[in-house]
Amino acid sequence: MKRPGLVFAGAALAASCLAACGEKPQTNAQGVKHDAVPWSGTGTQENAGTVFTAPGWKVGDKTAWQQQLKTRAQNGQNEYNKEN
Repeated sequence: MKRPGLVFAGAALAASCLAACGEKPQTNAQGVKHDAVPWSGTGTQENAGTVFTAPGWKVGDKTAWQQQLKTRAQNGQNEYNKEN
């Protein structure tokens, strides 16, 4: 004699396994999207002052952008520097 809970769990498992077969593929039909370079900024004007722009940064300044990434990685994400 089987327990009703075990039968119910088996039916739920089978239903969840079959539900995965109905998913649509998540491929990118348009292909690769070529964005602008990361240091081109979010605004169209120099020193636009958006919330995403660091103060004093100029649109298109690649070296300043790279330096800011290094600084963020060293100061903001380095747990050793945070703790000591």
